[in-house]
Amino acid sequence: METDWHNKLYFGDNLEILRDHVGEESVDLIYLDPPFNSKATYNVLFKEENGTASAAQVDVFEDTWHWVGEGPGEEIMSTQAAYQEVVTGGGKIGALLDALHQFLGSNDMMAYLVMMAIRLIELHRVLKPTGSIYLHCDPTASHYLKLLIDAVFGVKRLRNEIVWKRTHSHGDARRRFGKITDRVFLYTKSDTYTFNRQYMPYSEEYIEKYYRHVDENGRRYQLVTLRSPNPRPNLVYDYKGYKPHRNGWAVSREQMEKLDRQGRLHFPADLNGAMREKYYLDEMPGVLASDVWMDIGPISAHAKERIGYQTQKPEALLERIIQASSNEGDVVLDPFCGCGTTIAVAERLHRRWLGIDITHLAITLMKNRLENAFGAELSPYEVIGEPQDVQSARALAEQNRYQFEWWALGLVEARPAQDKKKGADKGVDGLIVFFDDDSGKAKKIIVQVKSGHVGSPLISELKGTMEQEKAEIGAFVTLEEPTGPMKKAAATAGFYDPPGLLPAVPRVQILTIAELLAGAKLDYPKIDVATFKKAPRRSKAKKAE
Repeated sequence: METDWHNKLYFGDNLEILRDHVGEESVDLIYLDPPFNSKATYNVLFKEENGTASAAQVDVFEDTWHWVGEGPGEEIMSTQAAYQEVVTGGGKIGALLDALHQFLGSNDMMAYLVMMAIRLIELHRVLKPTGSIYLHCDPTASHYLKLLIDAVFGVKRLRNEIVWKRTHSHGDARRRFGKITDRVFLYTKSDTYTFNRQYMPYSEEYIEKYYRHVDENGRRYQLVTLRSPNPRPNLVYDYKGYKPHRNGWAVSREQMEKLDRQGRLHFPADLNGAMREKYYLDEMPGVLASDVWMDIGPISAHAKERIGYQTQKPEALLERIIQASSNEGDVVLDPFCGCGTTIAVAERLHRRWLGIDITHLAITLMKNRLENAFGAELSPYEVIGEPQDVQSARALAEQNRYQFEWWALGLVEARPAQDKKKGADKGVDGLIVFFDDDSGKAKKIIVQVKSGHVGSPLISELKGTMEQEKAEIGAFVTLEEPTGPMKKAAATAGFYDPPGLLPAVPRVQILTIAELLAGAKLDYPKIDVATFKKAPRRSKAKKAE
């Protein structure tokens, strides 16, 4: 088990990774936004299990949050086993979970709470005594989750229940008030913890009321008294004909002269008037942040930071959390990493980080995001849990073919073409979009991934699909070695000849997993690739001195 790790992405079930790889009291800050479908109705969430799959959970956790059945692999603990482990372990969390089971019964909501409870126990173990944890959730299950974290961390360790206004009121709120907020619970492990005060922008009303003056450079300022609140005889002096208050000035003559040289004094026309100091708006930190966050809006459909992940959170939200509860060099953990907003912000703010996700698609998104955002500035990091050889790739394919497919698509930097669980894939597993000229017309590469038996008919099918999809190039990624007839069939497809002086490339390319792991690349004009929405370029924050 590692105790001195930094900058790692883990693929796998976060419960097992926490237990096997994250040392006790080794993390300074935890942020988690566990997957839960807030659009599902309570009728669905509380439905008793009858053997049919519930629509309550996102695809990748489809089997994890059900009361019956095992997960997609042996490494995923069944809900019943997790329940028994927590309850027999005793303590407040065991008693609470038993009581909730009696109240809720064996349904998807209870399964969700069981799987969260056993993970909260591990998160408490890995958190340093001076550490903090932020649990982000929507109101669907927030009341239950608060009970769980109370039982694990202690009621007295709750520092804030933060309300984040994540969106605007919806037009469909006809028979209730619009649901526009999330909850973020802040707990600490002890009474000694890191907290750096954060500030929110002033409201327009506040600015208009208090910063109503504007200087010749267009800078807003307000006038603040220079009189001492208490008698200070040593600071009673005349300045340029202006008399002090009977208590004296608030600053020494030396400081007064400095303010004067800086143009920060306001001299009224009447010498009997009150001389004041100018406080400039652009030098003020703002209003101390409260537990209601209305100044961080959702990611709009056209925002530069949006990369297409359904539950992506704004970087500004994670920036406030990370700056408030950690310092440079501290370790930040996100056990449900998703598209990697937490680790991207941690990297920019010079924190060490650890991200965990159970899908290879998320790992691919995170790697692309980090590379696009930081380039050469990106700190070294490792990806743990991805196949490193053909044998481990074969094991992944046998365990979960969807995960294998997502991982294999990442090897050629392709994105999944569609959600396979919703229907037939029509011969297209992945997609790459590129532009090789100034026409503005997108060119397409379709990708097929195969983990089983292969033969030349599959290449013929790929060529037919290329015609249907109007794709310039077709890539065939295979775990097994291609046959001679397959290679011949690919060769008959000819070459794609891009405009200008770019070299021609084969229209059908066969790449084995072994070749890709050894460094082979899909050959196409990489002039302007738009497969994944690129994360905006980020410069790291200036390090604290």
